[in-house]
Amino acid sequence: MTYKAPLKDMLFVMNELAGLSTVNTLPGCEDATADTVEAVLEENAKFCANVVAPLNHSSDKEPSFWHDGQVTTSKGFKDAFKGFAEAGWQGVQHPTDFGGQGLPKLVATPCIEMLNASSISFALVALLSDGAIEALLTAGSEEQKATYLEPLVSGKWTGTMNLTEPQAGSDLAAVRTRAVPQGDGTYKVFGTKIFITYGEHDLTENIVHLVLARTPDAPAGVKGISLFIVPKFLVNADGSLGERNDAHCVSIEHKLGIKASPTAVLQFGDHGGAIGTLVGEENRGLEYMFIMMNAARFGVGLQGIGLADRAYQQAVAFAKDRVQSRDLAGSAGPVSIIHHPDVRRMLMSMRSQVEAARALAYVGAGISDVAHHHEDAAVRASNLAVYEYLVPIIKGWSTEMSQDVTRDGVQVHGGMGFIEETGAAQHYRDAKILTIYEGTTAIQANDLVGRKTVRDGGAVAKSIIGQVRETEALLAAMDGADFKAIHRALVEGSVALEAVVEYVAANMKTDIKGVFSGSVLYLKLAGIVLGGWVMARAALVAQAKIDGGEGDAGFYKAKIATARFFADHILTQASGLRTAIVEGSAGVLALTEDQF
Repeated sequence: MTYKAPLKDMLFVMNELAGLSTVNTLPGCEDATADTVEAVLEENAKFCANVVAPLNHSSDKEPSFWHDGQVTTSKGFKDAFKGFAEAGWQGVQHPTDFGGQGLPKLVATPCIEMLNASSISFALVALLSDGAIEALLTAGSEEQKATYLEPLVSGKWTGTMNLTEPQAGSDLAAVRTRAVPQGDGTYKVFGTKIFITYGEHDLTENIVHLVLARTPDAPAGVKGISLFIVPKFLVNADGSLGERNDAHCVSIEHKLGIKASPTAVLQFGDHGGAIGTLVGEENRGLEYMFIMMNAARFGVGLQGIGLADRAYQQAVAFAKDRVQSRDLAGSAGPVSIIHHPDVRRMLMSMRSQVEAARALAYVGAGISDVAHHHEDAAVRASNLAVYEYLVPIIKGWSTEMSQDVTRDGVQVHGGMGFIEETGAAQHYRDAKILTIYEGTTAIQANDLVGRKTVRDGGAVAKSIIGQVRETEALLAAMDGADFKAIHRALVEGSVALEAVVEYVAANMKTDIKGVFSGSVLYLKLAGIVLGGWVMARAALVAQAKIDGGEGDAGFYKAKIATARFFADHILTQASGLRTAIVEGSAGVLALTEDQF
């Protein structure tokens, strides 16, 4: 089964929840009119459905391969990436000064979701380039920007992020890669980096590696890490490519999923030293790399949403087509399995979680646009704080959600889901990496606790809860069983989230292990409650549209029904999560090491 982008839902969320009409009034965002945005999304949907999506299953069966230092990507990838670059899709959200379209993040967000729904393995090359572009825009010198940004934005070259080393894993304080100054403004880089997505490939003529390394006199730990540009081919003053740099792919990994995306082991400096240039100032590399990582983390959240949506679409199509057993209410013969209550439950669970995660991510993108483009510095700062609070939730909750949804996709297929030919198993396998790379769910949760909650005593979190309470007040004024149920569940959810925020802020200094024992559950709770909030807002808008006789009543009724399901089946988990977080650390820490 191929992929059909849910454009109607995407546009609904952008217009009614994420504030497109506000975003396109911001300086630099005026071109993102409603008509332009709809046209952009329609063209992107066509490209993704017709060019990229058909490659997903075949590339899983015949993945990228390494031979003698070279990587050959899966059949069709090279032509697809050429089309992707020529159409300008790499540059949707990047500045026009460097050849991009200069559209807001809110417009790029559904484009990224569609690309990932079509093929995560293909989309990963664009994800890493986006991060490299953001890092260079923020910290690169004028010369570096002039040399590297236009080729990256155009898709002529691609970018990578080189953090992890065999001995370091996620502990970047243990990075050993060395960068030795040569006295002419360049450095020679020596070391090994692993898990480098698209660290070698045949899609473009050059690859721009951003590499974390230590200079000779750098202090120990993360304070001594610097960031370097180390291109695959050196770049001449006129922009043409020079000699091959001493950065080589010595192998690629064999993986559970995303098999067509080459995950490289890169060796720098085995033949005299890889030539690199410093980005920004020495010993601020981790700070700069976090620019890439935050961009990538948001993008990985969209990967989870896109993949989950494709799994949902496939499960629905199968459930409508697969005939098995009689209807429980009585039927003359067997019916399609979508008539069976538990299949309906699974499909509604899949649908509601995808819609909630999509809405939360798009709302976050709109907030990011305000944070970067609003004329008032105070408004920018307050929105940036909210966006940064949301990023680990969007990444962590959406990717954990994708595992649940793709698992249910296999379950809807029954035995056929366990067979590779249907493609349902591939979605399940591909989803697993999303909770691991760009920081595991626990790392996202640690960020949510330490940097995003404790640092300000929970102030930003409580400001968001204040917005949830405003929605609760609107729900309380509504008639009907659906809105009463949504209101009841959202109130219980916001109370639980506020209690956990207060617990985390109050107990960090006295019981740090206890607090972090519940950190992943706190992230999940925040995702569920904020997901329930945006679903409630969607239901309110939908009812207003129905009352006003606007648009497709069936679409809006489905919005209310989906929000009700989310409230009854997902949001009601909030109170149990609160108990586990606030009262459950003793059980987590009870056993000694020897008792395991």
